Amino acid sequence: MATLINEGSANVINNRSTHSISIPVKKINQLLGPVGVILHFYVYALILLSTVRLALIVWQAERTLAEDSWPQILLNGLRIDISVLSYLFIIPVLVSCIAWFFNSNNKTLSTFLHTFIKIWLITAVTTLVFFEAITPTFILEYDLRPNRLFIEYLIYPQEVCAMLFTGYKVEIISCLFILALAINFLTKLFNAQWQSSTNLPKKYKAALAIVLILMCALGARGTLQHRPINPAMMAFSTDHLVNELTLNSLYSTLFALKQMQLEMSSADFYGDMPFDEALAQVQQASNVAPEQYLNKELPTQAFHQASYKGKPKNIVILLQESLGARYVGALGGLPLSPSLDKLMTEGWNLTNLYATGTRSVRGIEAITTGFLPTTSRSVVKLGKSQNNFFTIADFLQKQNYHTQFIYGGESHFDNMKSFFLGNGFTDIVDHPKFNKIEFEGSWGASDEDLYNQAHQEFTQLAHNDQPFFSLVFSSSNHTPYEFPDGKVALYDKDKNTRNNAAKYADYALGTFFEKAKKSDYWENTIFLVVADHDSRVAGAELVPIENFHIPAVIIGEGIEAKKDTRLTSQIDLAPTLLSLAGISGNHPMLGHDLTQEIPDNKLRALMQYDKNFAYMTNNNKVFLQPDKEALVTGKNTLSENEKKDLITRAKAHAILGSKLYQNQVYK
Repeated sequence: MATLINEGSANVINNRSTHSISIPVKKINQLLGPVGVILHFYVYALILLSTVRLALIVWQAERTLAEDSWPQILLNGLRIDISVLSYLFIIPVLVSCIAWFFNSNNKTLSTFLHTFIKIWLITAVTTLVFFEAITPTFILEYDLRPNRLFIEYLIYPQEVCAMLFTGYKVEIISCLFILALAINFLTKLFNAQWQSSTNLPKKYKAALAIVLILMCALGARGTLQHRPINPAMMAFSTDHLVNELTLNSLYSTLFALKQMQLEMSSADFYGDMPFDEALAQVQQASNVAPEQYLNKELPTQAFHQASYKGKPKNIVILLQESLGARYVGALGGLPLSPSLDKLMTEGWNLTNLYATGTRSVRGIEAITTGFLPTTSRSVVKLGKSQNNFFTIADFLQKQNYHTQFIYGGESHFDNMKSFFLGNGFTDIVDHPKFNKIEFEGSWGASDEDLYNQAHQEFTQLAHNDQPFFSLVFSSSNHTPYEFPDGKVALYDKDKNTRNNAAKYADYALGTFFEKAKKSDYWENTIFLVVADHDSRVAGAELVPIENFHIPAVIIGEGIEAKKDTRLTSQIDLAPTLLSLAGISGNHPMLGHDLTQEIPDNKLRALMQYDKNFAYMTNNNKVFLQPDKEALVTGKNTLSENEKKDLITRAKAHAILGSKLYQNQVYK
């Protein structure tokens, strides 16, 4: 088909009469009518995007060829391009297919069809050309394809125009020249290939219309997997530019625009507070001496001294899907967790811990970055945090740690892969990389398979002269609750229930620790078993706090067995792990190092529930709601001044995260 189209288009370029177009192309156009010209534009746009991508690969050869990544870039890029073009062209395809069934001699319809499709196609492809034309300059300036920065610059047209006309005259002239050539070529191409009607019988028209629309829909979705194609699905490198090259620049800009719409600041809901005031409130509530906050450019960064002074230890976080306290016998829940109950007697058991949110990405955000929860989506999914955002993986990588994420499903889910690769995780081990899978459910490998793979990974890493950090994320305890037969005595009569899945997940965890305690890596590893969130949050409270209560236990050689009843938040876990592993240094996390004494008046839990925020102390709770006065409840009766101070502190914790994110100073 490409050869036929090239033959026809060569006639346009050589300014020959449209009557000289090859017979096969004419026949195709006669069969497809207006869809024929759409097909031509689709193929040429695909060639354009692939050619530009190849040129960028060659230009950045030092980075793209370093790991022989260019075939992956081209293949992933082709999938993204097909998706973008399918979105762009589905409307003219739909209009053309509808027009097939009307009188082809109707001049009004024919004129409308000709004008609409011509403007649409030329505008769409010219837009693609424009974004690809500005890409090299954008990469030189920001080491990225056009993205949210391009959109943000549009807010300041006067300043940006002055900058462009002063420093980018050659680039502007070149871009305008390329656009002029593109419009000229596309206009000639359209005129040469336009056919207003088709001679297909009606029954074939109907069948072909259905096929074309389905192909566009499937092409736009880009995959048959759980989620449509997205940047995280295409990411495969720790070099952000290599991952960017798999996209095209129109896609990266539109995706950034979509992400920006999700970045509602907490100040938009609870009322604004000056940055310095919010920062001061949160710093005062931390357990870090004020004089340690020395970096004005990174205002939450401070030096943190580890409590453990020996050789740095490995850190393993076993993140449990949907395991609320209600499913843990040792926390007063259902008798579904004998393995975890046993671990709680052997390790440091945090009995009064609360999740920051109700989604896995919110738990990942808290546990790996120590970031304060906000009303916007988790930073795992937001645009400004995809690179150069603090994670303990990035911090540990700079301390010569091997950093790893292990997941039994597809790691691109919820944008995890993209976020992790951009922020310090160098090794992603997900479903396609598992050595053996005995049972596979809707979410991927079972928890037993997950822990078997993790055990293999840790055993191998223990033989290297390098400490390691690994985040292992389970999935069996997630609807539709699929797990192998015969592993546990069922709690509910029907197998695939939440309670039975929780019991199986606990069984798998127990089998892992049986092997881990006999392994080469046990002596030098700190393990944290913690839930990401409860399974389901509901209730009449503004924030149903009971459903935020989750289990956590820290266990390993040298960890004292104890029950810790202090009020704690998920954001306290990462600083505590670093301290236990012997890793000192400057980082921006505001959570408490629980190895230290924390004054009772500084103990708190932070919870984000939809647009409501809860700040809980030992004695009182503050609930913040959009456009309403804060509600204070609790054991202690507070004076008006005390109540006002508590609300101010809660509000500062609710909005500081948004300000740190927007200013890109959480590093």
